[in-house]
Amino acid sequence: MSDLHIRHATLPDIDTVLQFWREAAEGTSISDDHDGMARLITRDPEALLLAERDSVLTGTVIAGFDGWRCSAYRLAVHPDHRRQGIATALLEAAEQRFLALGGRRGDAMVLEANERAHHTWAAAGYHREDHWRRWVKPL
Repeated sequence: MSDLHIRHATLPDIDTVLQFWREAAEGTSISDDHDGMARLITRDPEALLLAERDSVLTGTVIAGFDGWRCSAYRLAVHPDHRRQGIATALLEAAEQRFLALGGRRGDAMVLEANERAHHTWAAAGYHREDHWRRWVKPL
């Protein structure tokens, strides 16, 4: 994993990330557009983490914190790069961000039908709270 580089997204990354999500992420969100991403990056420049290998985008996660709740969104790894520890590295980077901000629990938004993702979150130490339909982990 020494050749994997994790960094914060910047405004020039928006189009690349949107294209990446069309290929690597399941489903879309109403905010998956240029304006939505620009708002995210402008409001919280450290929230969108990108994993790159040889300058190629291989994974993403949004690590948001509102002062009370830590939330992970858009964990995605390109299909050609899965099962190589990229999701684990992204989640570790997100959790380090949460801890540095004073977060005490991470919540993950995961599509109900995405069984592969459920296994990823469980392997990372998150557990499902069925009454909320979200995945959580004490930090």
